[in-house]
Amino acid sequence: MYSAITRSIRVTVQPTYLDDQSSPTENHYVWAYHVRIENQGDETVQLRNRYWKITDSQGRVHEVRGAGVVGKKPVLQPGQAFEYTSGTPLSTPSGIMVGTYEMVGEAGETFNVAIPAFSLDTPGQTKSVH
Repeated sequence: MYSAITRSIRVTVQPTYLDDQSSPTENHYVWAYHVRIENQGDETVQLRNRYWKITDSQGRVHEVRGAGVVGKKPVLQPGQAFEYTSGTPLSTPSGIMVGTYEMVGEAGETFNVAIPAFSLDTPGQTKSVH
């Protein structure tokens, strides 16, 4: 499990390799990642946008930007959390993901919350630093 806190917003990510959706002989590897976003602060915030940087083990980078997450722009009051699961394919057996969520506070201030870098590794794969 990977976790980071920015301005009292904790983001925790748990990646899982999806063997049943992957086809190594065709260089197709798929992971799901479960995200929990928890507001540990004193003000209500809303997630507006997401940014992901996905890097495969060959160093190829794919960037994803978009509104909300899984079609939602959750509002988190103090003490509340929002969880979702999404996924990503790679053409290599390992990679790394990192990103940010753009949030807006009660006063209209926009700020970025770090999504911790997390490793995408195929089970049995030799681990290396990406």
